[in-house]
Amino acid sequence: MKDLIFNLGFATLATHELDAVTQSEWRLLYILRSLPEPTASTAFVAIHVPLLAVLFWLTFNDNLSIRAGSRAVFAAFWVIHAGLHKALENHPLYTFHSPLSQSLIFGCGLLGLLYGVAVYVQRFSDSSPAKVT
Repeated sequence: MKDLIFNLGFATLATHELDAVTQSEWRLLYILRSLPEPTASTAFVAIHVPLLAVLFWLTFNDNLSIRAGSRAVFAAFWVIHAGLHKALENHPLYTFHSPLSQSLIFGCGLLGLLYGVAVYVQRFSDSSPAKVT
């Protein structure tokens, strides 16, 4: 179940990034918003290639410690990311108001929270002493 939640969260964030291109999200990002529009939009899309490559490598790593740690950090980011979007919702350049955009952003945050709970529950159940009958 934990893997399913993680994969849904990853897919939801990736889909949000597709939506972010249609919403010109680079206009909200500190470094990119100072660049000319064509440069900023190209950089926003291009940076996702190495970013996704690193995220795939970390979160699907054969080393279980690397995989578990990076998934926990990435899932925590989903929650933070939703909070950042909430904080920006009244910004004049913020355009993520559609039901689709809202569902992707806050659904991903919820999945990050659920993943954290699933990790906690698994650790708690793995560390509890065996029951004597």
